[in-house]
Amino acid sequence: MAANYWASTQRRYWQFSRQHLFEIRQKLEDNERQLIQQYPLPDRRLLSIFFNQQLAKLGKRMAVRQQALATAQVYIRRFYSKVEIRQTNPYLIIATALYLACKMEESPQHIRVVISEARQIWPEYFVISDIAKLGECEFYLISEMNSHMIVHHPYRTLNELQNTLNLAQEDMSLAWSVINDHYLTDLPLLYPPHVIAVTAIFLALTLKPTPAGLQAAASTAAALTNSSSPHKDSDVGISPAAIMQQKKVQHLVSWVAEGEVDLTAMMDCSQEIISLYDIWEQWNEKVCKEQIARFIRVRGLDK
Repeated sequence: MAANYWASTQRRYWQFSRQHLFEIRQKLEDNERQLIQQYPLPDRRLLSIFFNQQLAKLGKRMAVRQQALATAQVYIRRFYSKVEIRQTNPYLIIATALYLACKMEESPQHIRVVISEARQIWPEYFVISDIAKLGECEFYLISEMNSHMIVHHPYRTLNELQNTLNLAQEDMSLAWSVINDHYLTDLPLLYPPHVIAVTAIFLALTLKPTPAGLQAAASTAAALTNSSSPHKDSDVGISPAAIMQQKKVQHLVSWVAEGEVDLTAMMDCSQEIISLYDIWEQWNEKVCKEQIARFIRVRGLDK
């Protein structure tokens, strides 16, 4: 078991460049061109939102901790970088990924409980009752991930930085939510956990939907290019809350500049997450569900 991210299989085998990840998926699509054309699906990010929603439903019924849910999301994303989604029953993959993640995060759920709860949530698409079916799928996931099961998450770095960056509980909650959302993107396959954590803090400080947050966001560009102390006149007309928020942003930027966090990577992560929020407005649960149901039924993947 890797003691830290830098020595982990996650860094060595499951962190890609955007180009490499694109080539992996393109090869998969080329091999399944006819199947893909026959059963069109929504944007990958919209599918991720749907999968996350289903995973959360199942996790809630079994009182699964957030870290196990996050690990399951990473497993699903890794698996579908190797296997075309239309070759599988996504509901079975979701249930199996959560079952496996709970074991790896030391909060195991009984296999019969997982199957029972999954059948309650998805009676049309999860009709299996034999535990051997989920057991087979578990080995399928493990095999496609080459038995690389340890996942390092950004939550630990976020907690470690709370005092260093003088983060209030509200800042922590917002950053935690951003980290939760990043699992709906490709970022877990592209960047180290500490970069995600710092990006989440940055977004929590600059994009919060409050007057103070909006005023802080307006000064972010200046903070990124000049981390020196602002002139006193620059605080005129700005609320105390906004001034405090600006100081937090400037402290973060100074800390990043003095450390080894890649600012370019942070900006790329920020853009990816903001892009997710933009496309989220197009999400339609009914459309996703119907398009997935079509290939499940036609191809007999619900048996």
